[in-house]
Amino acid sequence: MKDKTIIDKPYRSMISVPGHKGKMHVRALASKVDVIMLDLEDSVPADQKEAARKTVVDSLLSLDFNVKRVGFRINSLDTPFAYKDLIHVLEAACDHIDTIVVPKVNHERDIHFVSRLLDGVEMALGQKRQIRIQACIETAQGLSRVREIAQADSRLSSLSFGIADYQASIGAGLVSLSGHGENEEQVYPGHRWHFPISRMVMAAKANELVALDAPYGNFKDAEGLKKSADLGKALGCDGKWVIHPDQIDTVNEVFTPSEEEIQRARQILEASDDRSRGAVNVDGRMVDLATIRIAQRVWDQAVFLGRN
Repeated sequence: MKDKTIIDKPYRSMISVPGHKGKMHVRALASKVDVIMLDLEDSVPADQKEAARKTVVDSLLSLDFNVKRVGFRINSLDTPFAYKDLIHVLEAACDHIDTIVVPKVNHERDIHFVSRLLDGVEMALGQKRQIRIQACIETAQGLSRVREIAQADSRLSSLSFGIADYQASIGAGLVSLSGHGENEEQVYPGHRWHFPISRMVMAAKANELVALDAPYGNFKDAEGLKKSADLGKALGCDGKWVIHPDQIDTVNEVFTPSEEEIQRARQILEASDDRSRGAVNVDGRMVDLATIRIAQRVWDQAVFLGRN
């Protein structure tokens, strides 16, 4: 079996924090969430966009986010706010940002635009570390072009599913107050969002990107959140957005390899040290290279989280 593998920070949970509420940034940093997204879009009223940019910059410059991933979500590119979000925050705090989250990505040219602007800012500031991009797939148009979006640019690191905006884009009924995944069993005999999430996951994994599940709107419903996260993991998602700190522990638990998974991965990797042999026999079962890759991924995450 390989020695301990150095991998990137995990993506189990990603919390959206209103950009204009600095105290919430501090609380998010103190939580066990893996990724903090300072939001300039939906959670910020139009008349507070400018103030929110300043607050985001202040937090990026004054708080130590080193132990977590940190990024910010711009407004969608069809608004008068997005270009100012990018220029204002990047020029002030470029070297403190891991990821830019781009909402409502409908076409690969949206990613091209953000990436080329990043090229210019990084060159102007002498930034050596490349900022990555997360593309939010939350419209019918975006899902129809998700393969092209996932292939659009080397800066892409992840795709995420936006359940409420996707519902609106296809004209689906509103079955809960939040529109984020509750009461689905009342209107559909199965997982209503199986196809779009699976389609997004396929595009992500075909291009070695992380895939993130949509948030679950009722933060007081722990059982519903657990079920939603379990379904997302079963479909291949690597993590899940959260909208409230109380959701973090549940989501982290679901997307952390269990002891059974870790031991299974250990068993497979120990039996397959010589990868040139192709398929190997593990307890009377033939295990091929695809399964070995899955086992390696589980093991790598377990090592990073200290669970090995």
